[in-house]
Amino acid sequence: MKKILTIIGPTAIGKTELGIRIAKDINGQIIGLDSRQIYKKMPIGTAQPSKDEMMSIKHHLIGIKDPNEIVSAGKYSDMVLSKVKDVIDGGFTPIIIGGAGLYYRAITRGIFDKSCSNSLIRSNLEKEYDDNPEFLYEKLKKIDPVYSKIVHINNKKRLVRALEIYQISRIPPTKHFDNQKMNQSKKLDLFTVFLVLKRDDHRKIIKDRALKMLDNGWIKEVENLIALKNKKNIPFPALNSIGYKQISDYLEGKIDKNELFDIIVNKTWQYARKQNQWFKKECVNLTVDTTNLDLKELGLHISDIYRSSYID
Repeated sequence: MKKILTIIGPTAIGKTELGIRIAKDINGQIIGLDSRQIYKKMPIGTAQPSKDEMMSIKHHLIGIKDPNEIVSAGKYSDMVLSKVKDVIDGGFTPIIIGGAGLYYRAITRGIFDKSCSNSLIRSNLEKEYDDNPEFLYEKLKKIDPVYSKIVHINNKKRLVRALEIYQISRIPPTKHFDNQKMNQSKKLDLFTVFLVLKRDDHRKIIKDRALKMLDNGWIKEVENLIALKNKKNIPFPALNSIGYKQISDYLEGKIDKNELFDIIVNKTWQYARKQNQWFKKECVNLTVDTTNLDLKELGLHISDIYRSSYID
């Protein structure tokens, strides 16, 4: 049988463009693996594929959830599996593309038992984080020093989720991962390509992309989300994403525009480094340094390698 081609890597490395080039070559459709691109009304700040890109190649799991919804790794995994089947049944080749490490782990290893949620516990933890993130981070370090090394203090969603898991089960997240049962019906056999890029080149792309996003209306996008959130009077977890929180601070006059830009660039770079660290621990089939490579030629090369990986 054919393995599922998957392209992973840090933010702002060219996964979308490369994936579209490959999809055109192998009759593919793209399935997103991104914890923020799945939301509606956030196309600019989450770097969703453009309308032209989505017209040229069909994309799945992009801009389909309301920003007030919480999408767990388990739920996302189920959606990916369902879309893979739909794409294959439709006569196309599925290509999974994204940078969500936890979701990638979910589709390759399955989800650990007791991966339940408790909205009250989560809500209380979120309030504690807003009051004192350092306190919650120190708590995680005490209960799970290993997992705390891959969770940045600014990553509110992952930090809160880790402590939520612990409060529900009294078992640290790392132990859950170590003991998780492989559910063969809920994991995929992938051919994974991990993209990396020279540090200086990557930082420049992140900087240029942040400037372009701001020029293209990112601030207005956040204003609209805040207005919608206030109108519905419900939490919008998606607003905790990188850039959205900082733009909210800018709109409240807490920081100026120069500070806003610098903070977004720095936080995006920190996140990209965390993604790299995560994926380096995963089992991948091919690691490609894209520095100075032509994406069209690289796409054809990866397509050829993928074809040769078919198992009859």
